[in-house]
Amino acid sequence: MHRFDDVISLDQSAEDRFVGAKSPDQAERMFGGFLIGQALAACQATTDSDRAVHSLHCYFLRPGDTSERVEYIVSRIRDGRSFSHRQATAIQNGKEVFHMVCSYAIASESPTFVGEVAPKVPPPQEVDYTYEDFCRDQMPDPDYIRDVKNRPFEIKYINPPTRFEQCDTLENQLMWMRLNCDVSEDPHVHDAGVAYLSDSTLIDHITLPHGKRWQDSDFDGTSLDHAMWFHQTVRADEWLLFDQKVEWTGDGRGVASGRIYTEKGSLAATCVQEGLMRF
Repeated sequence: MHRFDDVISLDQSAEDRFVGAKSPDQAERMFGGFLIGQALAACQATTDSDRAVHSLHCYFLRPGDTSERVEYIVSRIRDGRSFSHRQATAIQNGKEVFHMVCSYAIASESPTFVGEVAPKVPPPQEVDYTYEDFCRDQMPDPDYIRDVKNRPFEIKYINPPTRFEQCDTLENQLMWMRLNCDVSEDPHVHDAGVAYLSDSTLIDHITLPHGKRWQDSDFDGTSLDHAMWFHQTVRADEWLLFDQKVEWTGDGRGVASGRIYTEKGSLAATCVQEGLMRF
């Protein structure tokens, strides 16, 4: 099992240029959360520590090669009195594989409102069905299961899909998740950890309304882009509730959204992801 700080660790090669640690995965296609986490670490390395990320928007341009390290080139778009904006481009073998723009802000006070409260679910201590169990039961790909085991997170499915048939309505997918490894006390590392977790399973469920599974042999899918808004900094190594919803599918793509709550029910982040969807 890897420490998360090691997963997103960087070597600085030049001013605003960094080379990330090698991916712990062995499959051909790199986990998107790995790229997001390392890109955030690269942007944070160029940003004052009193500013925390509040939003990011990224595109997965090419499949990342897990056998090669990734170079990140950071552009300092703007540093204002309250906000800083950064752009990170991930390069492998001379080609762009990932692109992200993110914004950092100094903390400030304002009234708080949450549109949807956290759903009532069993606490994580009472949920036993893990992501590894789900992969073994529903997606029996030994290479995928191997990489899931090697990633420094733990996911527990609250209401895993057990029936795969075309339907008009679909309940939100609910799961507990956390980093299950040592994490430093740096809040910026925990922000990167939540972003890393947010890419796990989110796009998988766009197949469910059509009676399909992400790993079906007649399906080809991959993440296209990912957007995220951080409402507060939380610990990524404590249990977080991921409430996921399929928003739309069509024209060869699907969109899913997710809301991340703390165990006490406070909204920590909101994310949206679009994925390729071809049968």
